[in-house]
Amino acid sequence: MGIMSKMFGKGETPSEEYIEIDINRDVGKKAKIVVRPFVLKQFEDVNSILEVLREGYTIALIDIRQLREKDIIELKRAVSKLKKTLDVLEGSLAGFGENVLIATPSFAKIYRGEAPKVEKITKI
Repeated sequence: MGIMSKMFGKGETPSEEYIEIDINRDVGKKAKIVVRPFVLKQFEDVNSILEVLREGYTIALIDIRQLREKDIIELKRAVSKLKKTLDVLEGSLAGFGENVLIATPSFAKIYRGEAPKVEKITKI
């Protein structure tokens, strides 16, 4: 039994029907995944970032410069809270430079580079 007979039944031939496709139909539609910037000015700003990350469709770019300059202890608390929540969500968190963090949900992983190869040095 061929593929065509499986698809259309035994002895049936496919009818020649055409479907018109509107290629402009999806223009302006909301994206499924959003890359969104955030500015971390105080510890409480973490809650709005986590709320968006829990939805699972946002990759967050977080500017931490203002909080780092203001209160390093609050920044450490905020980063710790982000890490704990992303661990539960199976997401990722990484820093880029001194002022930017990126937080991703479980479907996206952050490339961290390859581990340097260690070669054994032998004395001659």
